Amino acid sequence: MSTPVPSALSVQGLGLTIGGATILQDVDLEVEPGALIGVIGPNGAGKTTLFNAISGLMRPTAGSISMDGHDITAMSVPARARAGLGRTFQTSSNFPRLSVLENVRVAAQVGIGGDYSLLHFPRRGDRATEVAMDCLRAVGLDHRAHTAAGDISHGDKRKLEIAVLLATDAGLVLLDEPMAGVGSGDVPGLVDRIRDLHEEKGCTVLIVEHHIEVLMDLAQKVAVMASGTIIAFDTPDKIMADPRVQSAYLGTAA
Repeated sequence: MSTPVPSALSVQGLGLTIGGATILQDVDLEVEPGALIGVIGPNGAGKTTLFNAISGLMRPTAGSISMDGHDITAMSVPARARAGLGRTFQTSSNFPRLSVLENVRVAAQVGIGGDYSLLHFPRRGDRATEVAMDCLRAVGLDHRAHTAAGDISHGDKRKLEIAVLLATDAGLVLLDEPMAGVGSGDVPGLVDRIRDLHEEKGCTVLIVEHHIEVLMDLAQKVAVMASGTIIAFDTPDKIMADPRVQSAYLGTAA
């Protein structure tokens, strides 16, 4: 009999209480390897907090988190990154004074077994530089390689964040509102880059996004959060027809 493949991400009974306030409560989520999962919910539902707990920025007060069958609940942020967890944030988190290439090269250094040192400068023929350029080509930013990251458009900054994830070779990727602040003209290209990240790299992707039509087109399954817990987890069609979702998220009567 074949050995069962562990979940790419397993969240069990996750809870987070801060100063007596319950932020997350009894969150359960099983994500299969290679899945693309959307996470939706009204403001304050706990979506970003869940991502913060999974990525190690916040320590849960209850429950556990496992990645590929390994408990990461007590792991540090760097240890989770080394284990293959990548994350973007609602606001751009690039190094604005470094060039676009240098931003990706720092991630590439880690992806090939190095460190996050900023003291290694790009040079032709260097393996990390080659990897970084390949990643920039994949997201269509190779022509901006030597531009300061702080000088590119917001849409291009989002593409740069995806290039960084490609360079780290993360197996589990959390995208927190990647379309936030992106002009409508840049959305289709960014959606294509997310599809590329998922399909070509074969990674597991969780994405929080307020552009519901975009998310429903991208995601294989959707988790709906309300009041700090997951109230539904199903295919996009079933989610949109679920009375609990219509009540909690869309504001209609159940």
